[in-house]
Amino acid sequence: MTDKDLISVVIPMFDEADNVEPLTASLIEALEALDRPYEVIFIDDGSKDGTGERLSTAVKSNPRLKVITFKRNVGQTAAMMAGIDHAKGSVIVPMDGDLQNDPADISRLLAKLDEGYGVVSGWRRNRQDDYFTRTLPSRIANAIISWVSGVRLRDYGCTLKAYRREVLEGFRLYGEMHRFVPIYAKWQGARVTELPVAHNPRRAGHSKYGMNRAFKVLLDLMVVKFLTQYETKPIYIFGMVGLGFFAVSFIAGIWALYLKLFDGTSFIETPLPLLFTLGFITGVMCMLMGLLAEVLVRIYYESQDKRPYTVKERINFDGADDAHHTS
Repeated sequence: MTDKDLISVVIPMFDEADNVEPLTASLIEALEALDRPYEVIFIDDGSKDGTGERLSTAVKSNPRLKVITFKRNVGQTAAMMAGIDHAKGSVIVPMDGDLQNDPADISRLLAKLDEGYGVVSGWRRNRQDDYFTRTLPSRIANAIISWVSGVRLRDYGCTLKAYRREVLEGFRLYGEMHRFVPIYAKWQGARVTELPVAHNPRRAGHSKYGMNRAFKVLLDLMVVKFLTQYETKPIYIFGMVGLGFFAVSFIAGIWALYLKLFDGTSFIETPLPLLFTLGFITGVMCMLMGLLAEVLVRIYYESQDKRPYTVKERINFDGADDAHHTS
C-alpha cells in the first residue's frame, strides 16, 4: 500500500468531550474493516469542556489518530481547512464529531467514489433533528443553494462526504463555506454525486447550530457565486449593476421631462430628478469600482504568477511534473 491508498478522515470538534471515546471506537472499527491505510485527524476547535484532554488520551495508543488543537474557537470551516491542510491521504472524508454521522457509511462513500466521481456527498434522508428549527430551514437553504449554484444536491449541510484530494486543491475555505466544496468541485469539472447516509440522534453534548447560521450560509453563498463566476472578470458584475442604475436614472429623467413638458409638473414637485441624479452617480461609482477590481485582479494573478485556469492533464510536455508520456 502507498499514500495513494491512504484515507484521511477529518473531524472538527467543539465541546464534544462525552463523544470522544465512543466516536474513536466506532471509527477504528469501521476503518479497520476497510483493509486500507488510514489516518484520523481530530481538530479541537478551542473546546472548553475537556475535549482536547480526552482526545490526547484517546490517540496515545494509536499513531493513526492525530490531534490538532486550536488556541481559541474559530469555527467549523477553519477547523476543516486545518484538517485538510494536514491530511496526507488521496481521499479525504470529513465528518461531524457528534456521532450523528455513522462511520460505517465511509465504506459506502468510498465505493461510490471508485465509480469515477470526484465528490460523494452524504444525504441525511431520515434526519434525526427537530423539524422546525433544523430540518425545515435546512431544506429551504438547500433548495436556494441548488437554484443559485446549479449543482443539485439535497443536503449541503451534511458534513459526511468523500473527496478526491485533487478537487480540494486550489482554493481556501472561509466563513461557512465548507458546505460549498461540492459547488467548487463541480465548477472545476469534477463529477459530483449524492448518497443516502445514516443520521443518528445526538446522544451527548448539544448542537452548536442556530437559526443565525442560515443567514451566514446565504451570505457566503453570494461570495461563492461571485468568486467562482466573476473572480477573473469582476467588471461583469459591477458593470451589470451599474447599467441597472443607469437604466433607472434614464427612465426617471425621461419621466421627469415628460411630466414637465406635457403635464406642467415642475421638477421640484416630484422625486424623479433626485432619482435620476442618484441613479447616475451610483452607476458611475459601480463602473469605477469594477475597473478598480479589474486592476486588483491583474495585480493578484501577476504578482503571484497565478493562472486563471486549471490544467487537468498535460501530455508530452518535457519537464512537467504532472506530464503523461505516450509511447
